[in-house]
Amino acid sequence: MRLRTSITAGLALVLTAGTAWSATSTPGSTRSSAKSAASPASKSRAKKSGRHSSRRQRGQKAPAPDRISEIQQALAKDGSFSGTPSGKWDDSTVEAMKKFQAGHGLNPSGKLDAVTLQKLGLGSQTAGVAAPMPPVATSLITTKPAQRQ
Repeated sequence: MRLRTSITAGLALVLTAGTAWSATSTPGSTRSSAKSAASPASKSRAKKSGRHSSRRQRGQKAPAPDRISEIQQALAKDGSFSGTPSGKWDDSTVEAMKKFQAGHGLNPSGKLDAVTLQKLGLGSQTAGVAAPMPPVATSLITTKPAQRQ
């Protein structure tokens, strides 16, 4: 009981000291709590608009012309694409992709995805097989269950 009381008193003292230190750490700050509560939101909005230009673009990027030619060659080898590979993703390539996808039991969207690339022989060995697994972390430290006193 005495230990619990001293721990509670110590925590209260630390919290009080931290609050007092925090209040005095901003010299010259005489704002009211209502103004300071609104201020961080406006500051974060200003920061976001400044960082907006360096944000990452959403969605996938289009394949490079060399990669499109490689895909067109694979479609031609399958018999889905007729013509010479141009390196441009045009209507004939979309139609060939739809034909290939339908012939291989895939959703005939005409869009390039990991499973289609795998079926074409151009994807990775694990694409479309299963969801990515996080690496297993191993620890050398073993913990023992806490003992009750």
